[in-house]
Amino acid sequence: MTSQTDTQGSVTAVYKVSGMTCGHCEGAVSGEISRLAGVSSVQAVASSGEVTVVSAAPLDEEAVRAAVDEAGFELAGKA
Repeated sequence: MTSQTDTQGSVTAVYKVSGMTCGHCEGAVSGEISRLAGVSSVQAVASSGEVTVVSAAPLDEEAVRAAVDEAGFELAGKA
């Protein structure tokens, strides 16, 4: 269930988040995940339920889960 790519000093991972339905949801999830150390980019897409995260190193999934929970949504795992 992991979609992760390592490219020149950065790691891209795609997570599935349940409950996102609109732009506000995308912003809430993106905002919380972007606060994690090493995150350089977050793109949440409500229509697919996917959140693409670019970071300097692989992220701890529990830290991502906690950030998503803080935003009021549920991490369903990696896409």
